[in-house]
Amino acid sequence: MPAMSQPSRDRRRRRTYRVLAAAGALVTVGALAAALPATASAGEGHGKPGGHKPSRYQDVQLLSFNDLHGNLEPPSGSSGRVTELQADGTTKTIDAGGVEYLATHLREARKGNPYSITAAGGDMVGASPLISGLFHDEPTIEALNKLDLDVTSVGNHEFDEGAKELARLQNGGCHPTAGCYTDKRFKGADFPYLAANVLDQKTGKPILKPYWVWKKKDVKVGFIGVTLEGTPGIVSADGVKGLTFKDEVETINKYAKVLQKQGVKSIVALIHEGGLPSSGSYNYDCDSPGAGAGVSGPIVDIAKNITPSVDALVTGHTHTAYVCTIPDPSGKPRMVTSAASFGRLYTDTTLTYDRRTGDIARTAVTSANHVVTRDVPKATDLTELISKWNTLAAPIGNRAIGYISADIPNTGTESPMGDLIADAQLAHGKSLDAGTDLALMNPGGVRAGLTYAAKGAEGDGVVTYAEGFTVQPFANTVNLQDFTGAQVVQALKEQVSGVNASAPKILQVSSGLTYTLDLTKTGADRVVADSVKLNGAAIDLSATYRVATNSFLAGGGDGFTTLGQGTNDLVGSDDLAALEQYLTANSSATSPIAPPAANRITIVQ
Repeated sequence: MPAMSQPSRDRRRRRTYRVLAAAGALVTVGALAAALPATASAGEGHGKPGGHKPSRYQDVQLLSFNDLHGNLEPPSGSSGRVTELQADGTTKTIDAGGVEYLATHLREARKGNPYSITAAGGDMVGASPLISGLFHDEPTIEALNKLDLDVTSVGNHEFDEGAKELARLQNGGCHPTAGCYTDKRFKGADFPYLAANVLDQKTGKPILKPYWVWKKKDVKVGFIGVTLEGTPGIVSADGVKGLTFKDEVETINKYAKVLQKQGVKSIVALIHEGGLPSSGSYNYDCDSPGAGAGVSGPIVDIAKNITPSVDALVTGHTHTAYVCTIPDPSGKPRMVTSAASFGRLYTDTTLTYDRRTGDIARTAVTSANHVVTRDVPKATDLTELISKWNTLAAPIGNRAIGYISADIPNTGTESPMGDLIADAQLAHGKSLDAGTDLALMNPGGVRAGLTYAAKGAEGDGVVTYAEGFTVQPFANTVNLQDFTGAQVVQALKEQVSGVNASAPKILQVSSGLTYTLDLTKTGADRVVADSVKLNGAAIDLSATYRVATNSFLAGGGDGFTTLGQGTNDLVGSDDLAALEQYLTANSSATSPIAPPAANRITIVQ
């Protein structure tokens, strides 16, 4: 049985007869405290001797995960590890992820649970490694079919290539320009994508199903799926053209009423919006010192305002792990979960269905996050799937594009990988216009770091095209624009003000640009304006500077409205090509490139 797996069948049966104690520090368990009636049985029990009448209560297993982002193979570096809190208060890291292992863990978890549902919280595709992204994420949809995913909400990354491409992933068919990749027609997802709050501007109706109902015998559980209302601000304009994104709470409350009118009283919301946990350990106690006290962020207000008729919330987007009970509008605790990202964790939630009322006995709901460890046998069908697509991708993906002397991580307020990308875009900008002064890179576009250890047969320190693709999978272009010095400073202030005030988005900056970020202050004042310098000289507020950004930022993405106001535009190559050109020009097997020091931003805390 996989490490950190679900409780045994006997333990699950005993759960319905007494109050569940909270688990120790080694397993994250959220429990809603009260027991079922002493006469209850959670299994498909018997009534009178010789009879087969089901018991009043039936445990329904809900397995969930979120933000897979096409990570079919085990993610490398910090993206492929989780932190686990130990009983003595120390922590350790565990290698985790990979759909070959996720399949084994899910299949093992389902054993002995005839009433089992598998759901996801969005961003199954998009920003994917080359094995999936090169083929417009068809491999990931095939993998999710094999994982027996039942339902998922859309996430913002499902719109990276627009609504028509999302519809193709749902319904099947060959890509309109790339065609068919194999001799078999792509059949699409076996599971429904739910998009209750994503409306076609012309019709005013959801572009995909708003809800879905899981049924087995006399048990019914409804699912409503939404993505964050702010999706247009974090996706390219072309991806959301013709679409309207509605408020998450209003939408869920609306469709909860629809489901109730249809006689479905057990409801789960799949929400691609999340929280910020107080701990980086996946198994910390999120309900200490009180219900939901261990998480902050957008999901808290959302959870507090969703109708009490919704019984549990599966969330995502922030790539963090938590199992919390956040009070609903009536003040009663309700389970809210997230399983980090990249398939490193899955959540096992027990929903106890009351056949008499058709609703979930919420005081009996329990949940825990479990690690997708790599010490279990690989699922052979997923191994075969990965091998098939790797064979098709190999001629492109295995090509060496550069050499590094050590890991170049993408972690930290200013990351070495972010600085490297900014330097690459500055160099590309100078190749187009020698007058290019600086480059700015959005942190969300740095999807991974580069790992020194070889992933395949390429050798240690070799950067392959596939690894570069994993870092920058969006195919944004590098754009040049003119800005005044005042606009450059204003753009830096937008990192920590406006829509980014509560969750700063710190731009990665090219060599030569320096400034101080004072986190003891609030709002825009956190950027110390007179500290902004270029090559040691203070920024001249009235001078004109030539700035390189990617096309996402050049369109004002991530709340950087000032970066959407540049002039004298010049569009260059795609950002991955710029990174490849920089690595090729500045590294070799005998002279690999070293990780940038990440010391361009002075941080005061």
